[in-house]
Amino acid sequence: MHKPVSLKELVGTQIIFAIMLVSCYWMWAGTDWQDWYPIWQFVLGGFLFVFFILLCLRMEKYKKEGVDELAERNLKRADSICLKIIVVTMTGIAWTCVIMGHIHNFDTAVIGWAIVLCILALAVIRTILFFLFDSTGL
Repeated sequence: MHKPVSLKELVGTQIIFAIMLVSCYWMWAGTDWQDWYPIWQFVLGGFLFVFFILLCLRMEKYKKEGVDELAERNLKRADSICLKIIVVTMTGIAWTCVIMGHIHNFDTAVIGWAIVLCILALAVIRTILFFLFDSTGL
């Protein structure tokens, strides 16, 4: 069975990495440590290891196949838009932290949550933008 590797597949997998990052941060930043967290971390780590190996194999296969130049250009456009989004978002988070830090005793876990959720949102936005650009053929 020869299944060609598409750039959509490789871009979409970034969401899985972001979800795993949020899951790990949820356990690490939580103040209610549960006995099952180490088991969940071990399962996530094993899944991440296997997933990463399979992704590397798929990426190697993608590089050997013919490159879709239009898809590559669409990915660069999506990345360019995402860069602008993340700069604005992180600047907003930084200013909010400074302002809230002077007014209240601001919890650093909130800052961490803002950053990790921004990474998750950015992975989803990047995938959606790429799919939109690639489906319209612009």
